[in-house]
Amino acid sequence: MQIADVKLAVVGLGYVGLPLAVEFGKKRPVLGFDINVRRIAELQQGKDHTREVEPEELAQASHLSFTHTTSELAKANVFIVTVPTPIDDYKQPDLTPLVRASETIGKVLKRGDIVIYESTVYPGATEEDCVPVLERVSGLKFNEDFYAGYSPERINPGDKQHRVATIKKVTSGSTPEVAELVDALYREIIVAGTHKASSIRVAEAAKVIENTQRDVNIALINELALIFNKMGIDTQAVLEAAGTKWNFLPFRPGLVGGHCIGVDPYYLTHKAQAIGYHPEIILAGRRLNDSMGGYVASQLIKAMTKRRIQVQDSRILVMGLAFKENCPDLRNTRVVDIVNELSDYSTQVDVYDPWVDADEAREEYGITPVKEPQQGAYDAIVLAVAHNEFVQMGVDKIRALGKTPHVLYDLKYLLTAQEADLRL
Repeated sequence: MQIADVKLAVVGLGYVGLPLAVEFGKKRPVLGFDINVRRIAELQQGKDHTREVEPEELAQASHLSFTHTTSELAKANVFIVTVPTPIDDYKQPDLTPLVRASETIGKVLKRGDIVIYESTVYPGATEEDCVPVLERVSGLKFNEDFYAGYSPERINPGDKQHRVATIKKVTSGSTPEVAELVDALYREIIVAGTHKASSIRVAEAAKVIENTQRDVNIALINELALIFNKMGIDTQAVLEAAGTKWNFLPFRPGLVGGHCIGVDPYYLTHKAQAIGYHPEIILAGRRLNDSMGGYVASQLIKAMTKRRIQVQDSRILVMGLAFKENCPDLRNTRVVDIVNELSDYSTQVDVYDPWVDADEAREEYGITPVKEPQQGAYDAIVLAVAHNEFVQMGVDKIRALGKTPHVLYDLKYLLTAQEADLRL
């Protein structure tokens, strides 16, 4: 297959797939496929509820069309799979969306077709888990009748500066010829350039360690914050002082959620354990980061008690529910850990987040965000997410939401040490 012969389909139109499809859709005909009928209808109307792509940008993708019909996929000969790869309740990889997407493609797969996966997985998943599904459903043979590639997504939800085209792309293919074609395809849209990995397994491993490295580094800073809090030392002041050295890494303490950093390490540890190795440092970092919500809640309760604020039946406002700032993404948000822990103390917790969809929050976590927080109503306030709206409020407007007295806990360093009662 030559690059001019490519008829492209993007399977999965979420935070990863839609921006990718839009970029390609500015250059060449692209079919965007998703099983969510409502999502397709929304996109056909030029809207994106994730706010990753603005209506004007959607309109610029003049070669992009959308469908939820599997038969339409038969028109394509190159498929890019961008479905989620979550973990289950036991923190084990859940490949169900990936398998189902492979089954869907397998039904329309033809000789000479190429399937490129972008979903984050453990090394070996493409060829050991996905390819067999494609073979079984299609009846075709891998690397004889059809081929595969892997190019890990590097989308950063809510980031308007680091976009698909401006982030360097790792590419790979199941044969040298396919690897070159995959790389050439992405070079059409990636202005930051590409890096062609030596194999699919190398590309898979590169992706999964990107977020594992961040997770372990944040866990170290979180542990330092726990130590400094016990010593009565302001963590932010310590990090600012240490940051004056040229090679000090600028990580900050906090909650670690989302679909990447809080999930991807479990894919690597799963594979490591499957081959007989127990990963000590990675799992230790995961345990510590997963415990931070409970720590925040306990610190807040202690501070309320010291101020003689009755905890039982108190009202607490948690500002922010999304897993990160300026983004409606609720996947694996660890703010729910704070909410659940505080609820165990028989407190009434209001959650306010102008970015998230209330129905989604209710469906995913049983939380119904308030439309507006009440003035002077709260015994404690937790700044959990650094949305621009909260930054613009400033300390006086945030304080005005609290009673006299109240406790203000700033998890995101939006305020100075003097303005907040507690900081991580």
